[in-house]
Amino acid sequence: MLAAMPQEAEYLCQECGVRSSASSLTWSCPRCGGPWDLDFTAAPVPRAALAGRVNSLWRYEEALPLRDPYASLGEGRTPLVRLTESVSAKLDYLMPTLSFKDRGAVLLVELARRIGPDRVARVVADSSGNAGTAVAAYCARAGLDCVVYVPEATSPKKLEQIRAHGARLEVVPGDREATARAARAAADEPGAFYASHVYNPYFLHGTKTYVYELWEDLGGRLPDTLVVPVGNGTLLLGAALAVSELLAAGLVERRPALIAVQAGPVAPLARAYAAGAADAEPVPAAPTLAEGIAIPHPPRARQILRAVRETGGTFRTVTDEQIRAAQRDLARRGLFVEPTGVACWAAVTADPPRGETVVPLCGAGAKTGLAAGA
Repeated sequence: MLAAMPQEAEYLCQECGVRSSASSLTWSCPRCGGPWDLDFTAAPVPRAALAGRVNSLWRYEEALPLRDPYASLGEGRTPLVRLTESVSAKLDYLMPTLSFKDRGAVLLVELARRIGPDRVARVVADSSGNAGTAVAAYCARAGLDCVVYVPEATSPKKLEQIRAHGARLEVVPGDREATARAARAAADEPGAFYASHVYNPYFLHGTKTYVYELWEDLGGRLPDTLVVPVGNGTLLLGAALAVSELLAAGLVERRPALIAVQAGPVAPLARAYAAGAADAEPVPAAPTLAEGIAIPHPPRARQILRAVRETGGTFRTVTDEQIRAAQRDLARRGLFVEPTGVACWAAVTADPPRGETVVPLCGAGAKTGLAAGA
């Protein structure tokens, strides 16, 4: 049976105030075209009651817009491992599909499943690899047809993983932006549910569990600094959302500083931050080892910049050579992480933040292998 849709959750456009049902297949604001947010209020999570709950991200049920999932693969609750006296890494590559994208993908697919087969004929996703893999896996779990659009330069290992889950692959000539345009055109067809990790806010309510886990593992507090890789900003915005919810519930006393890390060759947000701009101008696509965060024109740029500034944080960029060195260094510490996933460690080793710091290791090295020259 399909679990009931949450009555309290509605899509909301923060830019122009338009609302839509959470069961709607409208994937963006019909007035301004911007991404949806979710009008949903999280209830306080009782930390003392967590010990007896399911050992996955679904243990934070008060904070989630969906409960009792069928599509779950046991995602979440990844280890926190100390790397230096002040820096710890959260091993988010230890997920069912080997990347942090599982946190958001499971909510998107569960939402599509609950909307029902009479309205959802297929799930459409676009990705440079990891998000598409995650959506494909959860669609396989939920019994939903899935089509994943990827750029032509996507890692062959990621393509193999997507195919293995039974999704249909559409390889798009050109870059990540061309892929997104092709997927959005397909998402406008009747019966398509666009499982967009950028436009659909349910994804952010999945990624926010990253911070809820830190809060639990650190005994009801948060570190001084959260360093987060940023392309489309889904992990950073999820983190900011969780911090706001924990503050509103009186479960933490302050916001950690958010340090956003971008790939040097494609860094529109870092450029906008340095210029004091409220929004980011598109930049040209360029080759970089950190393909997962090489987003020339992120749709949630205004939200990302605002979130970083509200915490007193900043932006940093890393070079391909720094990424190669960081991947080698982590591998020698026993952690094999893909190039995009080591960007935060590269930034931290180049310029260590003050105080207790956590970096995410977002994708497994098995997905890509060693970076050329590493």
